[in-house]
Amino acid sequence: MDVLGHVIYGFQVIFQPANFAYCFLGVFIGTLIGVLPGIGPIGAMAMLLPSTYHVEPVTGIIMLAGIYYGAMYGGSTTSILVNIPGEAASVVTCIDGYEMAKKGRAGPALGISAFGSFIGGTIGIFTMMFVVVPLASIALQFGPPEYFGIMLMGLSLVAYLARGSILKAVIMAILGLLLGCVGSDPVIGKLRFTLGITELNDGIGIVPMVMGLFGISEVLSNVERTKDIDILKTKINRLFPSLEDWRRSIGPIIRGGFLGFALGILPGGGSIISSFTSYTLEKKISTRKQEFGRGAIEGVAGPETANNAAVSGAFVPLLALGIPPNAVMALLLGSLLMHGVTPGPLFMSQHPDVFWGIIASMYTGNCMLLVLNLPLIPVWVRLLKVPYRILFPLIILFCLIGVYTVQNSVFDIFIMFAFGIFGYILKKYGYEEAPLVLAFVLGPMMESAFRQSLILADGSFTIFFKRPISAVAVSVAILLFASHLFSFLRGMRKMVAVSDGKD
Repeated sequence: MDVLGHVIYGFQVIFQPANFAYCFLGVFIGTLIGVLPGIGPIGAMAMLLPSTYHVEPVTGIIMLAGIYYGAMYGGSTTSILVNIPGEAASVVTCIDGYEMAKKGRAGPALGISAFGSFIGGTIGIFTMMFVVVPLASIALQFGPPEYFGIMLMGLSLVAYLARGSILKAVIMAILGLLLGCVGSDPVIGKLRFTLGITELNDGIGIVPMVMGLFGISEVLSNVERTKDIDILKTKINRLFPSLEDWRRSIGPIIRGGFLGFALGILPGGGSIISSFTSYTLEKKISTRKQEFGRGAIEGVAGPETANNAAVSGAFVPLLALGIPPNAVMALLLGSLLMHGVTPGPLFMSQHPDVFWGIIASMYTGNCMLLVLNLPLIPVWVRLLKVPYRILFPLIILFCLIGVYTVQNSVFDIFIMFAFGIFGYILKKYGYEEAPLVLAFVLGPMMESAFRQSLILADGSFTIFFKRPISAVAVSVAILLFASHLFSFLRGMRKMVAVSDGKD
């Protein structure tokens, strides 16, 4: 069956009533989460993950994926009207989007954001269809050394591309690897780091962990903020951009679509780096550089297109290799594994309904989002006025219900609150949770691939350098870690030199 036949099959899957309803539910919740500042897509996905256990795998993943790319749409609304990003990838949109709103051009800013997001998502989906299939064919030749090398390189890139301190990101990744070791040894079955607690024999559950890190911790962080959100008091009209707006935006939209998709594939890249890179590129090549930061529509169109295209790009390594490039994809991987579905080279042949259903749902969801976002903008504006003291008890309630229904375990509730407090402390001291979650999910797979490789090579580490793909991947990882270490030592040397000079 050719690609067109597979796509038709995917649309047959998505237009089943349950799948279509869950797709709509996912994009609607995603938009809602994107509009509400502070919660984020991964927090919403974590809270709703337990609700997917009682439906078919394809149905649950369609909803979770809808939340992810729906949040990218909704985040722009808050950025433009409130100057507060609904989620991290919309930070750049605040720069020119809010300035446009202050000049009475909130309508065109919101309109070009919605259309750019739709076009970016479409570019990403069509490109993904023609990239995943050949990549999966190549991946059939991968063995344990190749998988270990790629996952190691992915973790090193996540640390290297961290928004904050690289050292803190490395610490979080190492902590995630250690937490992933809790439970049974994957090779000999011996219990490790369980502290005699029976509930930890199967390891720490990803659901209570992420619900604590991204749900409870966000509530704790937002409760201490006393400042109310100021809604821009301006009438929103003429949502459809003018011909001049389209003339200035079409180039950034096309460039942002392909740039975002390419950067979304990279481990640690994702929507945040895609939107920043798109904004930097448009400002660099623009003949109106002086307008950037003062309401340039290119500064809205490019980044908003890029962050939606990056969502499609992030699915490529997950579906073709079974390797999540960011924390959201790690959560989706965990959901698939809990349903007994293993993404990777054989994913398309073993679970074609899930694979092509996801792709068809992304395009269907993009169409839904375009129809939803423009008419519902006045509703989202009113929603932003709801006090957070009303929202946070509901968030905690959803977290409690969600984590308990997974295994009917009170212990999981304690785990969730423990990680919630831990996540709150991490935020206070500037540590990112994403490297921890990604390393936690990748850790057991990395360990299995590493030990299988050594068994094949009779304990010789040279196996990682005898195969081209693993050799390149491991070498890149070593170079990146070496550069981290060199930068750290150079910084320490400067501090010692300064302190000696003061003496």
